[in-house]
Parts: sequence; structure tokens; C-alpha cells
Amino acid sequence: MANYKLPEPKDFLGNIHGKNTHLFVLTNEFGMQIALTDYGARLVSALIPDKHGNLVDVILGFGSIKGYLSAKEQYHGATIGRYANRIANGKFVLGDTTYELDLNNGPNSLHGGVEAFHTKVWDRQISNFKKRIDFYYVSPDGEEGFPGKLKTHVSYELTDNNEIVIRFRATTDKTTVVNLTNHAYFNLNGEGTGDVLHHLLHIPSEEYLPINKNQIPLGKPHRVQDTAFDFTSPRKIADSISNQKEEQLQFANGYDHGFVNTQPFSVPAASAYSEQSGITLDVLTTEPSVHLYTGNFLADDLGKSGQKYLRHGGFCFEAQHYPDSPNQQQFPNVILQPGEVFASTVIYRFGLKK
Repeated sequence: MANYKLPEPKDFLGNIHGKNTHLFVLTNEFGMQIALTDYGARLVSALIPDKHGNLVDVILGFGSIKGYLSAKEQYHGATIGRYANRIANGKFVLGDTTYELDLNNGPNSLHGGVEAFHTKVWDRQISNFKKRIDFYYVSPDGEEGFPGKLKTHVSYELTDNNEIVIRFRATTDKTTVVNLTNHAYFNLNGEGTGDVLHHLLHIPSEEYLPINKNQIPLGKPHRVQDTAFDFTSPRKIADSISNQKEEQLQFANGYDHGFVNTQPFSVPAASAYSEQSGITLDVLTTEPSVHLYTGNFLADDLGKSGQKYLRHGGFCFEAQHYPDSPNQQQFPNVILQPGEVFASTVIYRFGLKK
């Protein structure tokens, strides 16, 4: 197992579009450490003690700002916006106006566009005795085709309960659509240790969102019972991901699907466990879905420990609204009006089974 340590702050000193980049470290009293960068307001590392007492970095990422800029996969650990996930045909209508977005995922707009929130250097402020960091970004009206000036605030707090608490907040001066999430890739055995197919997942949702061949939801949730999407009892990813008869898995090259979240905020909407490390992860959220992505297109980027991130080398639990909601009125509302506040909370809670 790799001897994990946090990246060096000096390796994150850079300048992008006239703004300086940095690395920040938060620690708690139990020895957990997390590193974040203002480039994309993203999680870079999370060092967690495993069942043997070794610190394991459970988040995929890179050891320098240059690594993030040159990576094939651009979303590692980032804050995603303005609209997480896909919008079909890069179009949506608000009132009498049709808004057109850049297409960066076949016929879709994905994760807010090419120069979206993950590419920006955010302003920042560290507070609460280095237990919390706040990131700020103002997205101008028309950026990536979205209407309204969106003032966005994302805070990360590391608690002494080994929780990373992420709070999103946004306001607008014009009617717009908003869907924010964090895009951390997890490997509870440690980043760069191979695939995550033997992780046990538990997703209590009884419904998921089937997709078409372009990975756009068909419009109505389906029950998970008797499908490859039934994680209501813990099961390994490997148990179903290679099911060649499951058309839904073929469309996405693995799991890339939203699960309807009806859990109260105090109950995990999704959980994962590695028997190898003993590390557990619970995700608690105010969002209406958790999107399971199994790293189906990770390919050859060299991670922090010098190992390649191969297909299925990490998984994401993206707490968010449903994909393509601006075009599917039956889905939970993603429209933000002037005078309203978009507010959302996601907690990544880590534990240990010995």
C-alpha cells in the first residue's frame, strides 16, 4: 500500500487567467486531514486512518496544479455548476426564451459546459480555526449560455466526527437554472490501488432514473427491484456491473444513473464500504437524488501516488437534482428566481469497521 501523504502546497502555486492558485489543508483532532484547492473549489485529498492504523488517501486527484490542468478527466473533486450532469441537446426554455449551451458530451451539455465552475479559480476565506474554508465565485450573465449573474458560495468544513460538510448557496439577478454538486472520486482502498468493483454499496432508494442511449433520463423513475440497480441491501459493484443483458449498463458503460433520494437528511442516502481497508463512507444530503458514477471513462491519468487511474478506479456519489430537469417539468424544480436562495448540503461521513 502506498505511503500516503498530502500534496505539497508549493506544487499548487500557479496563475490561471490572472488569478493565483493555492492548496489548503484542514485537520481534525482524530488525525483526519483534507486538502483543497481554489482551482475548481475542489477536494484534492482526504487522509483517513484504515483498520490497520495507516493513513489512506481515499480521493482520486493530482499532486500539483499542473496535474489538474493536463488531466483527461477534468472533474476530480470539483464543484460542478452551473448545472451538474446533462442537459439534452444543450437547450432549455425559461419563459419565452430558449437558451443554448455548448455541447461537450455528444448531443448534451455536461456539468455546466467547457469553461464551467470546475475551471475557475475561486476566491477563498479560511475560518473556524482552520476547520472550514469558504469559496466564492460570481458567474456572469450569459456564461456558458446560462442566464443571470449567479453569486455562488461553497464551504467545506471538516468536523471532529470525520465528516466533510459541504454547503452550497447561490443567488441570481435573473431567472435561471441551478444544480450544484461535488464530483469527488472515491476509492476506499486508497487512490491508485486499482478498481473499486469489490466495494460494497448500499443505496436505500427504491427507484432510479433509467436513461436513453444519450444518457438522458426517460422521464419517469423505475423501481430498482429485480434489476441491477437494487442496492437496497449492500452488494458489490462487481455483482452487476458486467451484466451484459442490462441495456441500461450498456448505455452508460457501467453505472451513471441517478437514484431517487427520499431519506431524511439525518439518514444516509448512499453508503460504501471496503473490506480491505475497513473504511466506510456515508453520504447525507438535502438533494433529491444521488448519482452513482463508477468511473466508466477514467483512462490513464497518473494520480498522486504515481499510479494510473484506470476504468472503474473510483466511484462518485454525486448528490444533485435530476439530469435534464430544465427540460422535464415533472422533475423536482431547478429554477432559481431573483430574491430566492439556492441552498444545499452534502456530508461525506467516514467511519471504520475493524
